[in-house]
Amino acid sequence: MKRISQYKKLFSVENEIDLKTLKKSYRNLVKEWHPDKFQDGDSKAEEAELKSREIIDGYHFLVSIAPETIADNLEVYTETINNSGIADYIHKGMLLEITFLDGTTYEYFGVTKQVYIKMINSNKLNRFAKRTIYPNYIYRKSKRTVQEA
Repeated sequence: MKRISQYKKLFSVENEIDLKTLKKSYRNLVKEWHPDKFQDGDSKAEEAELKSREIIDGYHFLVSIAPETIADNLEVYTETINNSGIADYIHKGMLLEITFLDGTTYEYFGVTKQVYIKMINSNKLNRFAKRTIYPNYIYRKSKRTVQEA
């Protein structure tokens, strides 16, 4: 959740993520912080390099959780959560990563330790996730694959 807030603040996004507005903000930030704008000896050159990486990462992250992106991929996501069981899961802070038997991995943001403990103590893991995790948390498809996990 901290990451989402940080990127929303960077792109001046208030509530819902609108891809058109996000793209406009992204372009303006890239123009402002592009490393090629600064000379090698310039003190801001290194800062611009770091800032441009943050802008690119933030843009891709926000696009991946935008309502339009979620809607476009809803059919594939629904197929995965309904027809593929959970192969593995990892909880780090407020992030829950679930890898499915079909090889896809999704990240769920804002999952508390208490919810995670209830999940792992559940005798029906898939059922718990379908009722508690999938409908209630912001998610995105992770770039991780089964080979990396």
